Amino acid sequence: MAAPPIKKACDACHRRKVKCSGEQPCNNCAQTNLQCTYLAVPQKKGPKGSRGKVISGIRSTQQETNPPTTSESAAPPFEKEHSFDFHSLPKSPPNAQNVSLLSRQTIENCIDFYFNNMSTTAWILHCGALKHAISSRLMTDPELYCLTGSLCAFVMVQPGMNLAVAPGSYYEGEPPENRYGYANMILNDIIRTRKSLNYVESPTLASVQTSFFLFSCYFTLEEQNLCWFHLREAATLAHLMGMHEESSYLLADAVDSMYRRRMYWLLLVTERAYAMERHRPLTLHPTIEPPTTHDQQEEDMISGFSYLISLFSCIDDEFMALWNKVKTDCSATWLSRLQQQLKDALPSELKTTESQIADVRVTMNWLRIMVWQLSIANGYLSSSSNDTSMTFKYPIEVARDLVRELQDLSLDAMEVHGVGLIEKLFDIACTLTDVVACVPFEASANETPFATLNKLLNLISRLRGGASRYLPLLLTKVSETLPSIAEPVPVELDPLQLSITQGYAGATDKLPTPAPAQYSSLGSFGPEGFTFGCQYSLNQIQGQVTQHDSSPAGLMFDNYSPSIVSTEATSNPTPSTLGTPPAGYLGLFGQTKTSQSLPPVPRSVPVGTESGTKYDGYAG
Repeated sequence: MAAPPIKKACDACHRRKVKCSGEQPCNNCAQTNLQCTYLAVPQKKGPKGSRGKVISGIRSTQQETNPPTTSESAAPPFEKEHSFDFHSLPKSPPNAQNVSLLSRQTIENCIDFYFNNMSTTAWILHCGALKHAISSRLMTDPELYCLTGSLCAFVMVQPGMNLAVAPGSYYEGEPPENRYGYANMILNDIIRTRKSLNYVESPTLASVQTSFFLFSCYFTLEEQNLCWFHLREAATLAHLMGMHEESSYLLADAVDSMYRRRMYWLLLVTERAYAMERHRPLTLHPTIEPPTTHDQQEEDMISGFSYLISLFSCIDDEFMALWNKVKTDCSATWLSRLQQQLKDALPSELKTTESQIADVRVTMNWLRIMVWQLSIANGYLSSSSNDTSMTFKYPIEVARDLVRELQDLSLDAMEVHGVGLIEKLFDIACTLTDVVACVPFEASANETPFATLNKLLNLISRLRGGASRYLPLLLTKVSETLPSIAEPVPVELDPLQLSITQGYAGATDKLPTPAPAQYSSLGSFGPEGFTFGCQYSLNQIQGQVTQHDSSPAGLMFDNYSPSIVSTEATSNPTPSTLGTPPAGYLGLFGQTKTSQSLPPVPRSVPVGTESGTKYDGYAG
């Protein structure tokens, strides 16, 4: 006969301030695997604290005084079956993965978001196979846990992500403050878990993919040393697996070979883009056949990435040696030929998805700017050259081409590429700013360089992740550079007169986000946004009045800038100080765009954010 319930709460429930069933053990102690005792003397009630912290404190005290028991009655309910039960408390050794960090809803939301919105990298995984693996062996496979967690963290750190994410119901630690804190908790647990895996000695495709997602997370979080480390780690693991050798694909499973090939090429393209921006060396080379697909639905996606492969194949070891100043011997003919190779790498019409078109077009024009920067660094530019790519005005042509190519694309098609695409736009806009401040140009009936610069600035301000970091940096550069436009410019420029930075975005890694006061000399902020002062009227250029395009496509600064509520100096503007776009606004190039439900979010965790702030979409 069962003993009657005890009328008072057990020691653990009393300390946790939760209802006790009065049994031995009680329901709460049985579920949390705590010793159930009724020894404490009643005391006065104190302030309530975090229950998760209290549970950890109770368990720590009990482990210090008594060795842990293995009574079956005190063990958490666990059904031994082949499918993972998200509603049961997993039992695992101390060095195993903390599966309770990921709830089933969090995993499902992140995976669905990833495959539906992040087409640039989604083709390296098979959605159905991944979901099946998670449902069957997430708890028992640490490598799968690391892959799943890194993918979820990658989705969580995306600017503007508003999914409902939270730890599982059996998570016992301190609750994360926001989704950035939650992502960091997952990343830290992945790093801890991988220490118990022999993934270096026995690398797999999953371990390469995990390292790639870790790189992507730390890149968005602005942890540049960590992201470079994990990108090189992924490249090293790929080499250890022989993914750079075509012979390694001959005897392997056809499906596995297809995804390994895709992973290798994604790493190659990513490494080259990052190495150019941050002046790093290359380790991967185009030594295998390009990726293929047997699924017609993936055809557009793969074809879009094939365009990127064609572009980055032009950037070889010789270019990177010059770019990183390891080598200094090159010729104007070689640089001119490289510019032509970039133009010839793409067909006149791109047959792929809209988001891939955005990525390809921005990348091509960014590479044109990078090669031009190398040309000026080596002193090969001239105002009288017959090759426009070897003149000082070439960035103006490139920026106009980019604006024209993006005018029919939606913001959504650009935003799915995250901060990487914004950095490329930032590089182009910074180069254009330096050029229009130093190089004389004739007023065009169609569009002046200032009108093009306005459009790039407006575009960056509209992209999620652009307004919080890159727009203040760009406005600061404009405020520091534009005063030089009134100075007389010689007919034939000396290349040394143009101060061009090779990779503007990479050069700003260590710079704090400028405060509004640093670019307030341009004008002032008000309820309607930013208004230029009369000394910076973009219609007055060296005493000559230029007519801007009055069509809807000719958006200017004063049409829209993110409203800044407060003009007080702050080292790290947050969403509250930078504001959000109006409820309805005129989209880029005159397209009417309805209000976005996702407000701009900082690229990384804002230092000034209070600990209690909850980000949109974080259900915790």
